Amino acid sequence: MPPECQLFGTLGCHLCEVAEAVLMPLVEHGLRVELVDIAENDSLHEAYSLHIPVLRRIDTGAELNWPFDAEQVVSFLR
Repeated sequence: MPPECQLFGTLGCHLCEVAEAVLMPLVEHGLRVELVDIAENDSLHEAYSLHIPVLRRIDTGAELNWPFDAEQVVSFLR
């Protein structure tokens, strides 16, 4: 079973929407992704505002910065 992840982004972010689209086929195959809006948390906004979208593994805390494709995500999850 793949690890659970968080996708840091915000509403109205075009790249975040593209990242969600990249992740959707993986979600359909069991990947669990929590969408985290950085605008709702000052510390997250400060940490990620210039870097979103960012995919973060909950189990290890490892992060995959944009740009990424499905193949890179699969490698990241191994």
